[in-house]
Amino acid sequence: MIEKRDFYINGQWVAPSQANDFAVIDPSTEDACAVISLGSEADTNAAVAAAKAALPGWIATPPAERIAMVEKLIEGYKTRGEDLAQAMSAEMGAPIDMARSQQVGAGIWHLQNFIRAAKEFEFEKPLGDHAPNDMIIHEAVGVAALITPWNWPMNQITLKVGAAAIAGCTMVLKPSEQSPLNAMIFAEMMDEAGFPAGVFNLVNGDGVGVGSSLSSHPDVDMVSFTGSTRAGTAISKSAADTLKKVHLELGGKGANVIFDDADEKAVKRGVLHMMNNTGQSCNAPSRMLVQRGVYDQAVATAAEVAAKISVGPASEEGRHIGPVVNELQWGKIQDLIQAGIDEGAKLVAGGTGRPDGLNKGFYVKPTIFADVNNQMVVAREEIFGPVLAMIPFDTEEEAIEIANDTPYGLTNYVQTQDMGRANRMARQLRSGMVEMNGQARSAGSPFGGMKQSGNGREGGSWGIEDFLEVKAVGGWAAE
Repeated sequence: MIEKRDFYINGQWVAPSQANDFAVIDPSTEDACAVISLGSEADTNAAVAAAKAALPGWIATPPAERIAMVEKLIEGYKTRGEDLAQAMSAEMGAPIDMARSQQVGAGIWHLQNFIRAAKEFEFEKPLGDHAPNDMIIHEAVGVAALITPWNWPMNQITLKVGAAAIAGCTMVLKPSEQSPLNAMIFAEMMDEAGFPAGVFNLVNGDGVGVGSSLSSHPDVDMVSFTGSTRAGTAISKSAADTLKKVHLELGGKGANVIFDDADEKAVKRGVLHMMNNTGQSCNAPSRMLVQRGVYDQAVATAAEVAAKISVGPASEEGRHIGPVVNELQWGKIQDLIQAGIDEGAKLVAGGTGRPDGLNKGFYVKPTIFADVNNQMVVAREEIFGPVLAMIPFDTEEEAIEIANDTPYGLTNYVQTQDMGRANRMARQLRSGMVEMNGQARSAGSPFGGMKQSGNGREGGSWGIEDFLEVKAVGGWAAE
């Protein structure tokens, strides 16, 4: 049993102000793998005070030096990859090979992209040739509360910490209490990289406790949150009294639009993408819209692909999906699968209950529903599990209408060989991101959504800009 009760505040590991043990459950076994402490208001106040005290010095640190610190962090990250992978595999159920490649890999990729973007970023620049004595200064927002989820822990921590550090913000990180161990390793890495005391602080806790304290704290200037739309709404309301800057990366219900001229691997690619990370991704292509002429074949292919996906413990090597994160999520997913059955969607793969041979652990069958209409609960709600809803359509216009008929707007996907049509779709789909024909977004591309998928962007120069304010100076003297 791992015991990690301390918090990282003002450059030191400190005991919580009061005992409040929390068991971290391994979703593969349903057994506790660690004990942490949930922080109190006093712990939150101490972390915010440390960040506030460190802010003037960190803002005044030249950007080149802040960038150099993040470069040191990257060097340390490279040495702790296996520690991070083992932690994430145990605490949130990512299969170990996937944890090593994708979960750990995402973090270092983002940090490297921030370095590239930061070296080209103009923190101070003239307004323009017409105004030689006007200067535009990009200055840190201030103290940033970073609240991160359990599903892609290192991905989200690095997207926030890397950008905030380069921008000159000081910060308090509250990772998900479901997956805190990787964040505590990350705090060790920040310490080893030599960040000044108070620039980075970590307090474990839940949303009701530390999360609420941070989002309402008068000395927090910005909240950057990744998680559910419900929690994002609560944070926005809590932050409103102090008019904080609020950045939200929330849920999604992405449409994957497959036209009759899509490449032969489009359906398989879409199913495997949906099932990656056991369906626990906000940008998952969870609605597969298929043009009528190829719909029956697509359903057959999807069912065949799903049937071949193996499910097993996160600790085992190999290509399989692991459990979902906890019992609460498992129960929610089961209820939604049953709702799909009750509403008359055609179950062509999976269903309720655990996969055969797995009687313990929060395992879900890779599930495919066909003949779904867009008003069914499985098409409306973010399931956050390995469940795909297939919906037929006839025309391009109908596909756009169905795809956009959702409160979410994070990522949509288009599969067609008609590039004119692909571009038309990209312009009309109401989402922060569109991916076509399996082409992933490139390094430094902004990540974020529209509508109830949130606001703000993460990654590259856009991610850095989110942690900056713009200051306009008139009468600037030439230096």
